[in-house]
Amino acid sequence: MSLIFADLSPLTAITLFLASFAGSFISVALGIGGGAMLLALMASLIPPAALIPVHGFIQLGSNVNRALVMGRHTYWPPIAGFGLGSVLGVGLGGAVVVDLPPGAVQAGVGLFIIWSVMRKPAPWLVKWPILTGGISSFLTMFFGATGVFVASYVQSLGLGREAHVATQAVLMTLQHLLKVIVFGILGFAFVPWFGFMVVMIAAGFLGTLVGRQVLIRMNDDTFKKAVSVILITLALQLIWQGGSDLWGK
Repeated sequence: MSLIFADLSPLTAITLFLASFAGSFISVALGIGGGAMLLALMASLIPPAALIPVHGFIQLGSNVNRALVMGRHTYWPPIAGFGLGSVLGVGLGGAVVVDLPPGAVQAGVGLFIIWSVMRKPAPWLVKWPILTGGISSFLTMFFGATGVFVASYVQSLGLGREAHVATQAVLMTLQHLLKVIVFGILGFAFVPWFGFMVVMIAAGFLGTLVGRQVLIRMNDDTFKKAVSVILITLALQLIWQGGSDLWGK
């Protein structure tokens, strides 16, 4: 079982498997929030040095699943520009990400999640997919879950709910694929985490299928508020943990 649990305790691994299901369900049913929620929980349970690359690999698989399930609804015009911006963003981010201490990663993740929940990108930003791709992909090398940021751009396109979810899935697939490639080039060892990541992706796929069934029927106003509260609570915990680590040093 160590292949599946990746040196985590069985309870920790099973908790994360369930969280992957819930995160994918939320991302499909609400169009936003699942990746950030999963990141916030993972940041408290797995080694900080593995957090961003492992989460990125899992999110790559989850977004591929969502793109396949919802693909016929994708709005394609912004994809190329976002992809070009993402190449530039992950390249620049990869040049400096290895120098960050673990405490700074945790605190940065927490602050970024709070910012993502409370703020929206500037109006000029949402008009340019290449800028959205570049900035969000640069940030994802440090903070992992930039889906909230990208969703603000997708929202500005005025798409229907299914098209919103499908288009965001394709954009995030591009971003996470590039991020995984860069972390591999930088030398991160994905192999010890492979079994764990496969189960996480499989759990996320089940969440995607269930979330798709409620996508149209769900009244999500109250649930969106609940997701925001959970995200902010977990983010504050990360800021405390990361700040304590940095202060102790």
